[in-house]
Amino acid sequence: MVIAETELNAYEMALAQLDEAARHLKDLDPGILERLRYPQRELTVHFPVRMDDGRVRIFTGYRVHHSTVRGPSKGGIRYHPRVDLDEVRAMAMWMTWKCAVVDIPYGGAKGGVVVDPAALSLGELERLTRRYATEISILMSPEGDIPAPDVNTNPQVMAWIMDTYSMHRGYSTPAVVTGKPVEIGGSLGRLGATGRGVALCARWALERLGMQVKGATVAIQGYGNVGSSTGICLQDMGCRVIAVSDVHGGIYRQAGIDARELARWVRSEGTVCGFPGTEPITNADLLAMPCDVLVPAALEGQITGRNAGNVRAKIIVEGANGPTTPEADKILERKGVVVVPDILANAGGVTVSYFEWVQGLQFLFWGEDEVNKRLEEIMARAFNEVWRMADECAVPLRLAALMLAIKRVHDATLIRGIYP
Repeated sequence: MVIAETELNAYEMALAQLDEAARHLKDLDPGILERLRYPQRELTVHFPVRMDDGRVRIFTGYRVHHSTVRGPSKGGIRYHPRVDLDEVRAMAMWMTWKCAVVDIPYGGAKGGVVVDPAALSLGELERLTRRYATEISILMSPEGDIPAPDVNTNPQVMAWIMDTYSMHRGYSTPAVVTGKPVEIGGSLGRLGATGRGVALCARWALERLGMQVKGATVAIQGYGNVGSSTGICLQDMGCRVIAVSDVHGGIYRQAGIDARELARWVRSEGTVCGFPGTEPITNADLLAMPCDVLVPAALEGQITGRNAGNVRAKIIVEGANGPTTPEADKILERKGVVVVPDILANAGGVTVSYFEWVQGLQFLFWGEDEVNKRLEEIMARAFNEVWRMADECAVPLRLAALMLAIKRVHDATLIRGIYP
């Protein structure tokens, strides 16, 4: 049965992408390919949290490891009401490919809790985080599985997780999570690393296509950590951010929106809406905005078969994980839109997480200039490898990135062998 796009969830999207890439690769072992379709392990936890009014609520959380063939599993933890197991499975698989594309020694993992963190007090959020960390600690370790921030989690949440794990061990273990505050072993440059990587990929794509970086127009969907960091970096490169949206609505100004001032506004007001000197627009307006670069930096499944035909950007650089469905990819390819895929474009975060992990293991820390320099070197190498494969195989960049990643994980599995 052919699954209609409206029925595709994130995991089905991830499997469809794996199957498409495998069809273009030669000499893959069928057994190993089948192995890559499944997570290595999955943990579902149901745990109590005492609320401020004395009630006890039960929350559901997940931690999924897709692969540990190339190294410890790595992946973020998200807090969101719509988190489910298939979403976490998909994100774990995408993390495997992401780490392989930039060629860092990790496999993919992901975690999540079904919760609206905005509905919790700070104390409730801390108690939830510490209990969830305790529940998943049977999988978590600096050598085995290293969580990081994701949607609705931040350095403070990572600090609570690190402290909880350390209390159970009896000594500080900073390398058990990344994305921590710098004061307790976090890395300089980590907070803006994902957005910096997205901006670098946008610049390189513009240059590859013979387009001017200075003055290039940019629309950004989502203005959290990734979207705002991307906007600021692109503005510093000379681009002009003309439209931004979030869950509450969007704003537009053809002459350009100051990305730094907007970030300050969002920290104060909680939304991009109402930013002085801009016109209100809808999210649909933003996705259809005529611009050089569109950055979807919100949630997955935003550009679909229903709205991809409306996209008028020349380049899409994916700041979010899985923002474009397989059907939308086909439409965008026919329209000539270049899509720099998530597993390449937003890999800056996991790359600097890798740096943070290495620094934590060694208790030897780097300056921000060194972090940014190493990040750009790794991202540039990966971008060039993906672009080269796309040219050689005459395939879109997403397919090229998947082919490169899957081949690396396949070959590592083949070399290690099947135990026992």
